[in-house]
Amino acid sequence: MLYPLKFHPVYKDYIWGGRNLSKFGKQLPEGKVAESWELACHPDGMSIVKNGIYEGRTLKSMVEEFGGKIIGDLVKNDAGFPLLIKLIDANDKLSVQVHPDDEFAKTHEGDNGKNEMWYILEAEPDAKLIYGLKPGVTKQDFENAVRENKLQDCLNYINVKAGDFINIPAGLVHAICDGIVLTEIQQNSNVTYRVYDYNRKGSDGKFRPLHIEKAMQVIDFNTRNKKYPYEGLEYEKSGNASLKILVANRYFCVELCTIMGNIKQDTDYRQFHAYVCINGEGKINYGTGSISLYKGETILIPSCVGEYEIEGNISLLKTYVPELNKDIYNRLMNMGYADREITEKIAGLV
Repeated sequence: MLYPLKFHPVYKDYIWGGRNLSKFGKQLPEGKVAESWELACHPDGMSIVKNGIYEGRTLKSMVEEFGGKIIGDLVKNDAGFPLLIKLIDANDKLSVQVHPDDEFAKTHEGDNGKNEMWYILEAEPDAKLIYGLKPGVTKQDFENAVRENKLQDCLNYINVKAGDFINIPAGLVHAICDGIVLTEIQQNSNVTYRVYDYNRKGSDGKFRPLHIEKAMQVIDFNTRNKKYPYEGLEYEKSGNASLKILVANRYFCVELCTIMGNIKQDTDYRQFHAYVCINGEGKINYGTGSISLYKGETILIPSCVGEYEIEGNISLLKTYVPELNKDIYNRLMNMGYADREITEKIAGLV
């Protein structure tokens, strides 16, 4: 009785947001909207089904009732839904921040760690991200810069444009600068340690809190020279579709799917598939049913759906929890890609 599920977005009104998510079909509330949580099963934001016989049910209650029929057998049944998918409107700069890994987050916050990736949907000319630290910056340099309010001198900036993608592992100092709209795919966590916030005040008129002590414990000062950009690797290209793996790690795999006609996909009854429609429109054909999909929408394909078809003129980000050997290495090596090429072109594997 399960079917592809759509959800009501959960909007967040952080001070750096704007109105740009309306371009992606969102019916925004008044004021600044910074994030739309598209697929979330977290105490700070919970997805509610908006289609079919389960309309009105929370994602949490669905996972609790159906377990592996939704999340597959690669996720522990007691782990809940493992990922959180957002659309982010960085109308202004986000704080400079870092996320902890699983061990630190569970010990100190009672939450998961946070590894994430970004796919740039829109970017103004000369738009930038903060991606790690400048070469040679040590922990002591960083501490001194924080104390002297000179942290911006330590930060590594990269230019980005629409279509770029970036892997953000736990421990990497990072920030989205202004003029960018992106999709964020991450572990199911809401733990963020701010290290710099441009001396801004929140809606309450007070400076937003920083988390320097915890941040210093989780920053990995060896991650500042991570490679950028990555190219990704295509594993299917035909007259109907192009499928490219962009980012892969033990938490999630993200693929770019460009479809001009139709293509078959299969959950293999072992993993869910989640899609964010980033352009165009189409539909998901499954069993005896069909569901339309439009720009800005997110849809969850439960693992028990099995084989389904995507039809239309549509570009999608596909996300799932991978079995790295089977879904990434073996698949690509069987196509003739060398191990080194796989790790050099797919973000997150090293």
